[in-house]
Amino acid sequence: MMRILVLTHRLPYAPNRGDRLRAYHILQHLHRRAEVELVSLVHDDDEASHVDEVRGFVTRVTAVRVTPFRNRMNAALSLVTGGPLTHALLDGAGIVERLHEICQARSPDVVLAYCSGMARFAMQPPLDRIPLVLDFVDVDSRKWHDMAEASSPPRSWIYRREAATLGAFEARAATRAVASLVVNEREAGNARALSASANVRVLANGVELERLRPPHPPAASRRVVFCGVMSYAPNADGMAWFVEKVWPLIRTAQPDATLAIVGSDPSPSLRALPKHDASITVTGRVPDVRPWLWDSAVGIAPLQVARGLQNKALEAIAAGLPIVMTGAVAGGLPASAAPASRVANTPDDFAAQVLNLLSLTPEQRRTIARAANLGELTWTHTLEPLWPIIEAAARTRMDVARDGASLLAHP
Repeated sequence: MMRILVLTHRLPYAPNRGDRLRAYHILQHLHRRAEVELVSLVHDDDEASHVDEVRGFVTRVTAVRVTPFRNRMNAALSLVTGGPLTHALLDGAGIVERLHEICQARSPDVVLAYCSGMARFAMQPPLDRIPLVLDFVDVDSRKWHDMAEASSPPRSWIYRREAATLGAFEARAATRAVASLVVNEREAGNARALSASANVRVLANGVELERLRPPHPPAASRRVVFCGVMSYAPNADGMAWFVEKVWPLIRTAQPDATLAIVGSDPSPSLRALPKHDASITVTGRVPDVRPWLWDSAVGIAPLQVARGLQNKALEAIAAGLPIVMTGAVAGGLPASAAPASRVANTPDDFAAQVLNLLSLTPEQRRTIARAANLGELTWTHTLEPLWPIIEAAARTRMDVARDGASLLAHP
């Protein structure tokens, strides 16, 4: 049976945020056909507590704890030495030694590195001679570039530096990988711009349609909802823009409208919002976002910077909501999502689109959401191309081994 070593920068459980969701479904998909060993960074006690759940869908798992103080010191050093801050911050003490132990005990046939932050481990001993499939998901250096353009100094300087240093690494990684995976054609263009010789393949994200399907008629609600991890800067910045620029316009025209910001790790400034505006709820971490979606009227995705595919938008639609989003978000979505989506980029337009949807009956809003045909976006369907890619990568190792044996037999 084929052995696949998967490297992730977060433990892919629980699958309740974008950077875990895709990895979770990929591991489920591969585990049905191969011996899958996972080496994952973990960032806190809560994340580490889920290692046993992960053992249910991989052959073996090694969790390596991130060391924040050590990593911050290394990040400061990177500013001098020229390395990407991403690599300094995504690190765990002893991870290279653990990889050596794994290779000595059971050398993998293929390494699947999840995001460019983990690809560096696949490009150094002991993994550098093993075929690499790199799942960029989205091209991180492009995200840093966009964030630099949307920020002011000194953050813009740091973001621009990270775009350059990480982009140089990503170019080497894309060239080295047997295949580089991205979530959509927009990201494929970014990946090909890194390396003209890269074998770039689109592997789209899926949606858990049955799990998200609303169990009851649409709620008679005027609640606007955003779901996302609030420690992620584009989410936090997007909601800050919405609350400051858009929400007052909506409340003036629709005084009974309410806003729910649903997601883990909101900043102190976001947590303080309900003290100043009773129409706003900030939940922090919730066990399940689905009730918040099912009991709302309109979804929003006001991100000013959005790379890849924003699953939060597809999940809102699958949960029965029409959604208003910026062009940055819309540009990464499949065309099938367009009938349920309204696109606006200025505060006035964004408010007008939300108000228009709030003026409809709950049944009319549900009809708009159902107009999006997401049937081909199940994870089973979107991940179909992955196994042939993995098989092709494994064959490159077999070909090298066969050629080496031939040289030894016929010097």
